[in-house]
Amino acid sequence: MSAVTMEWAMSLLSNNSEVLKKAQVEIDDVVGKNRLVEESDLSRLPYLHCVINETLRMYPASPLLFPHESSKDCVVGGFRIPCGSTLLVNLWAIHYDPKIWKEPKKFKPERFQGLEGNRDGFKFMPFRSRRRGCPDEGLATHVVGLTLASPIQCFEWERVGEEMVDMVEGIGLTMTKAHPLQVRSHPRQAMVELLSQT
Repeated sequence: MSAVTMEWAMSLLSNNSEVLKKAQVEIDDVVGKNRLVEESDLSRLPYLHCVINETLRMYPASPLLFPHESSKDCVVGGFRIPCGSTLLVNLWAIHYDPKIWKEPKKFKPERFQGLEGNRDGFKFMPFRSRRRGCPDEGLATHVVGLTLASPIQCFEWERVGEEMVDMVEGIGLTMTKAHPLQVRSHPRQAMVELLSQT
């Protein structure tokens, strides 16, 4: 799941160089250029968390939540749901609903600024919610945060050609890319000396 999220994040950053630069500036300001980013730095990188959240909004690793069964008759959104019905929640549709999200198809990490640690109701649920929430959410966000911060800090990333990175989704229960990410990278000038020492 973390690898899938990483590939989507790097694809989005490769297509949005201004976001990549903003994330690099934040890491440089917090970590500096004399050491590599560490886990203890993650809490001071709010823009990086915004990038991760926006990636999870646009490309949730599991676009359909696990099936549930209604325990009693109820009415949801004007629809009568009988007891014992199997319910599937389309998380992807919620994350792209224009009634909930302004410009839902646009990659805008800034939409999550000021919402750190706040799921904002049921409109953003990449790890499900409440009692049904994923117990590994904390671990996953730390792993993705640290794994994404390192290449952002150390390398410049660019598309292979003039065309944008292909963002076509694959088929399956997890939202993988239809075509693997292919980008070019080279060490950032400010990091060459540090990278040669490691």
